[in-house]
Formats: sequence, C-alpha cells, structure tokens
Amino acid sequence: MTPASSGGVLSIVGTPIGNLSDASPRVVETLRSADVILCEDTRVTGKLLAHFGIRVPLVRADENVLAERIGPTLARIESGERVAFASDAGMPGVSDPGQRLVDAALESGLRVEVIPGPSAVTCALVASGLPMDHFFFEGFLPRKASAMAARLKELALVPGALVIYESPRRVAETLARIAEVLPRRKVALVRELTKIHEEVVRGDAEEVARTVAEREAIRGECVVVIGAPSEEELRERRQSVGGGPSSLEAAIAEGLAKGEPKSALAKRLAKSFSLSKAEVYDAILAAGLEG
Repeated sequence: MTPASSGGVLSIVGTPIGNLSDASPRVVETLRSADVILCEDTRVTGKLLAHFGIRVPLVRADENVLAERIGPTLARIESGERVAFASDAGMPGVSDPGQRLVDAALESGLRVEVIPGPSAVTCALVASGLPMDHFFFEGFLPRKASAMAARLKELALVPGALVIYESPRRVAETLARIAEVLPRRKVALVRELTKIHEEVVRGDAEEVARTVAEREAIRGECVVVIGAPSEEELRERRQSVGGGPSSLEAAIAEGLAKGEPKSALAKRLAKSFSLSKAEVYDAILAAGLEG
C-alpha cells in the first residue's frame, strides 16, 4: 500500500483568531474525527476542544519540538491515521514554523488537506479601511531598531499595502519607527480581532504612533496595516535607491547596456523593485528579444 492510498491524511486546520464561534462546522468535524491533534499549545487548543465537546489526544508541536515530531507524525499518517495540525489561532504555516511539517508530508507523498478558517491578515486589511488592491504580508519585523528601519526602507518600495504582525509590548515602538521611515503613509492598528474589545486606530502614521504612545498599555495581539505608497512617493524612493532609474524597464535597459549578466541583474532588480526574481528575469528576456 502506497502512502497516498493508505487513508491517512494531514489536516491543516485554521482555528478562530479570537471568537471561538468562528470555527466552521468543517473545522469542528475535522478536529472531532482526528486520531490525534498536533498543536502549538495544548492549553489553548484544549479550550477550543472543550468548547465543542471534542475529546481527541493533543500533542504539543511548537517551534521548540516540531522537528522531533515530524518523523513520528509521518509514520502515523502512513499507517492510515488522520492527523490534525492547529496553531493557537489562524492558519498553521502563516508566520509560524508549521510549514516544515507540511513540506515533509508532501515530500513523502502523503495526503495533505487544508481546512480554512479566519485570517487575521484579511480581517485586518478589511477593517483598516485602506485600499488593498495589492498587499504584501510581512509578518513580524526585526526586533532591533536599526534592522527594523532597514527592512521598512526595503518594504517602502512595495507598490501595495503592507501587513505586519506585532506583539502588544512592542507595537508602540514599531509604530514610532513606521512614522519615522514612512511619514506620508496612512496606517491602521487593528487589535483584539473578533473579540469583545476589538479596536481599529486609523490615521496618518505619526498620528497613530502618537495615539498609541500616549496609552498606558496595549492589550491583545496586534496587526498593523500600512497604506500603499502614492505614485509620487514610489517614484521618489525608486530614484533614491542608488540614484538608479525609476522604472523596471529603464533599470533593465541600463543593466543590459552595461553587459550585466541576466541572472545577476534579475537578482539585483528583484530586491530593488520588491518583485520575484523569476518575474524580473522574464522581463529581462522580453527586453532582450525586443532589442
């Protein structure tokens, strides 16, 4: 019997990000029918199971022990068991190490299914009230002030909204850094999503930073949404990157004219314009054909 036909499955379960009632019937049924549930914190997931009257063994599988759980978990799936994997809130693999288990299961030819649930990213984007035709999910920024500022300068070139996760202890400092590096942007702090005290603080970057700094304390997990840059700001920032050209097409033409290797050019411009290397490389090939 091959692994794919054994009947075993790894179910990646998206759990509520605050309000337990947001768990879908499919989420509840998947957890109830599992032989075992791997989770980030057995206490947190235990509350979710108790809320729905579910009794299934829980196994801790946070970032500290996940590596040692992978082998035994794959063996269970191969033997035909149904293994559910849940983080404390949201979708495992999004800004957490759960993707390592998913990758290992797929590489072993095992069946993997995704059971969708609430998303802090999309909920925060909608709640922010900011344009979101395009957005970039950053997750957590570097903790050191200098590294955070450097990363924000790189993200300033992204032609869309930015979504950042932050802890309540550090959010005031992060907002201050955002106001310093991206003073012209609109910002929204979204906290306690789906809970009783859900709140959205909107305004100019400096205004939101000042409002949060004046508070004695911030509670609840936080999501910061930074509005997309204007065309003027984006043009200015691209020009300021090494004094280079303001458009990808112009940068490609300049690089090709200097005889820069296509692969190296694609890598350099992908970083400068916040695009994938493959996307830039295709543009380079197209420019070469047109020339």
